[in-house]
Amino acid sequence: MPTKTSATQLPETAKPDETSAHQPRAAERILGVARTLFYRQGIRAIGVDEIVRQAGVTKPSLYRSFSSKDELAATYLRNYEVEFWERFDAAVAAHPGDPRSQIRAFLTRVGHRAVQTDYRGCGMTNAAIEYPEHGHPARLVGEANKRELRRRLRAMAAEMGAEDADTLGDGLLLLIEGAYVSGQLFGPGGPAASVAENADRLISASLKR
Repeated sequence: MPTKTSATQLPETAKPDETSAHQPRAAERILGVARTLFYRQGIRAIGVDEIVRQAGVTKPSLYRSFSSKDELAATYLRNYEVEFWERFDAAVAAHPGDPRSQIRAFLTRVGHRAVQTDYRGCGMTNAAIEYPEHGHPARLVGEANKRELRRRLRAMAAEMGAEDADTLGDGLLLLIEGAYVSGQLFGPGGPAASVAENADRLISASLKR
């Protein structure tokens, strides 16, 4: 008769995090650690060795979940983008039919986050700066996000009745990106705290008289 194997016994060549039952959990740990490290220190600055060490997994486990470090970075940014649109859409939903209030609500939250001591800006903006090559998987996520944000802001500017909706939408986008960068430079007490007020003044100056 074949020898029974204990339910907890694993083949000698396998490690606990490499079994199929543990795959989703290992992938989640890898992504969680990568998110923290990539956001705090930058994607290029962090190697795969550091990620697997902190996640408590092996390199084969990482590469079964993500085909490369580039794909891991792109996955991190795709998840980051989902959270970004959740915040943006929440501000829109809170003020139905009132794009000016929607923008102010969204930027109030941006301004609040941007003056925290541990703020590192927008992960998608940071990735675009780190990766100048336009076809890089991580950069592509950020580029698509910024284009869609620009489209939405221009549409909201038109809905508000701006004389030049495209220019106002672009101005709002520049304010947002400026808040992301200045928040890292100045921290608490910095100019990013006033991004919503500055946006509101820009809107006032752009509306048809």
